[in-house]
Amino acid sequence: METKVKDIIAKYGVDPAQIIAMLQDLQSAKRYLPEEDLRELAAILGIPLAHIYRIATFFKAFSLEPKGEHIINVCVGTACHVRGASRILDELERQLGVASGGTTSDQKFSLETVNCLGACALGPVVVVDQEYHGDMTPGQVDKLMENYR
Repeated sequence: METKVKDIIAKYGVDPAQIIAMLQDLQSAKRYLPEEDLRELAAILGIPLAHIYRIATFFKAFSLEPKGEHIINVCVGTACHVRGASRILDELERQLGVASGGTTSDQKFSLETVNCLGACALGPVVVVDQEYHGDMTPGQVDKLMENYR
């Protein structure tokens, strides 16, 4: 069976300088970076596994844990916080049954917070799969989630 790692190597070649792009593709395909794939990538590239782990753990965009099909980010920066971001986060946690940083048991949703999305004028802001939803209220959370269930 052809693995995703071999597809990635075919795309980028055996070039350790392309490791971040390779990890991005792997994460995109599997929604996280599985250990066995990182070991395979290290072996093919001829670099220490620890080097790949340093990169994978340095950037917040990479995850060593499985993520949900939909990633929900709630901005908790100052502007969003004063406009009620914590109430929106509470409502999302209640509806999904997971705390911030968690993934639902069906692997459908991962709920995360971010310190600033740079969209302060739209606050409070919730981003689902790179789609921004501004001026959110706790009462709008249910309707928002209907689009992704």
